[in-house]
Parts: sequence; C-alpha cells; structure tokens
Amino acid sequence: MKKTRLNTSHKNLGAKMIEFFGWEMPVEFSGIIKEHLAVRTKAGLFDVSHMGEILISGKQAIDFVQFLTPNDAARLSPNKAQYSALTTPKGTFIDDLLVYCLSPEEYLLVVNAANSNKDYEWILSHKQGFEVMVKNKSDDYTQIALQGPNALKILQPLTEINLEEMKPFWSSWGKLEGEEVLISQTGYTGEDGFEIYTLSLRPEKIWEAILEQGKDVGLIPIGLGARDTLRLEAKLMLYGNDINETTTVLEAGLGWLVKFKKGEFLGREALLAQKGEGIKREIVGFEIVGAGIARSHYPVFINNKKVSEVTSGSYSPYLKKSIGLTYLPIDFTEVGTEFKIGIRDRKVSARVVPTPFYKRSEK
Repeated sequence: MKKTRLNTSHKNLGAKMIEFFGWEMPVEFSGIIKEHLAVRTKAGLFDVSHMGEILISGKQAIDFVQFLTPNDAARLSPNKAQYSALTTPKGTFIDDLLVYCLSPEEYLLVVNAANSNKDYEWILSHKQGFEVMVKNKSDDYTQIALQGPNALKILQPLTEINLEEMKPFWSSWGKLEGEEVLISQTGYTGEDGFEIYTLSLRPEKIWEAILEQGKDVGLIPIGLGARDTLRLEAKLMLYGNDINETTTVLEAGLGWLVKFKKGEFLGREALLAQKGEGIKREIVGFEIVGAGIARSHYPVFINNKKVSEVTSGSYSPYLKKSIGLTYLPIDFTEVGTEFKIGIRDRKVSARVVPTPFYKRSEK
C-alpha cells in the first residue's frame, strides 16, 4: 500500500489504519462520532494526501481546461479555485474535482484518490491539438485539511497569510513552519475551514504544529470515517457512489456548474439535449421514517417496484437520524414524497427531505 508522508504521525497517535484505494489511511483516531462532532463544534485535522493533483500548463492551458470541464475556468484568476468535473461526451462524470488557477498558464486539478491515474490517462487522451504539458503530481503533494468553527483561530497565528480576508474558493501561497504552502478556503465537510497543499518532504512539521496550536480549543485529528459522514450531512458528492460514468451532471443536481455559454466542452451537446428534454431522474436526500440505517446499494422501491438503490447512507451524528441519497424518477422527487428502502429482510419507509441536510450558521 502507498503511504502518505504523515503515515508515521497517524500511527503515533494510535489511529486505526485501513486500506483505501491502494493507500494506508486512518479511518478513525478516537471514534467516528466524537471526531464528527468535533468538526461541527470545534475543529478537526485531516490528512487528505491520498487525493490526486494533476498540473496542466502551457500557452493553451486555459483552453484545454475549458474543453475538459463544464464550469467556466476563464472566470478564474490566479489564487482562485472552482468546483467542476471531468465529463464524458455523454455529460456523465469521469470525476468531480477542484480547479485552481496558479497562473494564467498553469492550472492545478485536484481529483479523487481512486481516480487519479484514470483521470490522468483521460486528460492525456484528449491532449492532442492543445499546446499544453500535463503532469501527474499526485505523489509530490501533501494535502492537509483543517475544518470547523475554530479553524481560522487555530491557523492564523501560524502563517503570515491574511486568512480572515480570504473568501471561499480563494487561495494564497505563503509559509507555514518555514515550509512553502498553498492555503485555500475550501473543504469537504460543510464547515468553514482550509486546505493546505505543500511539496515539502517534511509535512509532519506542519501537521504537528497545527495540532499543538489547536489543542486548547478542541482540535483533534480526524479519519476517513468522519470525513464521509460530514460530507454526507452537507450533501457533498462522493465519486463512485453518488456520481459516476452513468450519472449526468444535471441528474446529480449540479447543473449550476455547467456554463453552456462558454463554448465547447466535453458533454456539452448531450447536456444541452438532456436539459431540453428534461431529466428523467434526479438525486434526492432522504431520511428514514422509523428505525434503521440505509447503507450504500440498499434497494429503493416505489409501489413495490425497485427503481433505484441508495448511493450514500449513514446515521447522522449531528442530526441524530438516518439520512441518505438516492436517484428517484423525476415525478417522485418532491420534498415529502415517501418510498421504501430494503434494509435486510424488511422494507422501511423513507421520506424525501430538503438538502443539504446540514448547513452551518452564517457568521
């Protein structure tokens, strides 16, 4: 298994380690519910170095990124980022990702760990005709996420970057523990927070300094278990579960990131056609009515007919109820609609609810 540069630090903290798409990663340190609630109420520190980073550079870098993704990367200026996707000609997902503009001729694509090699090959396969260089930098970067209400209070004393003035999806280069870092106001939890990228060979200095700085305000290390329940509460998509090469951007409720007016991109014609015809299904959030927890792949029934399956499901530690996501026929997506989910040997009632399930209070 591959190991992040923080692997020893995790083991020293007593983390429970698992295999995750070829990486040895911490699934929990002190318990998933405790870690989840720490992020919601105080702060949590995540090692997300398993994520992939692909650098596109050259004279036509922006043209190539525009062709690969449905969002309008031309709106980005240096030190800004956006949520986007790599789409197929059918308008479905190769992956979802963040696009960072490092300079007018340099863009960093941050992709999912399970897809980094697949995404790299996909990008290379569409490179012809563009004057660009593509480099897979996934093994070079360490990525650390600091999330929660106390994130700013913890991180600001450690860097000269003015984090208080940083807006969502903005970023800045600076120093942290003497190491060069790119800090962005982004995350995968639904909370305020920051993601820190570094090429340093000694990122444990950064990890340990942040933990030390935050120990008096409730900061604890967080594993992949709580990362998943946090992102589900915030209705943040998980590739391979909620989105994949069979689901279109419109069906996934992400039509807001598709900018048709920008011009040609992979999947544009298919998405335009689907928009014109109207989608036949859409992802919805649900909660269980009664007892039971709906897990991924559990069958979904309407009028005793299987119509779908649960894409993500869990007990919500913060909301204290069972929640999940699934695709339903468009006529059954209205809030309040009830349907059934097969949980072991019984069918349990579920109800469509507004999403995100959790939204942090505005400052």
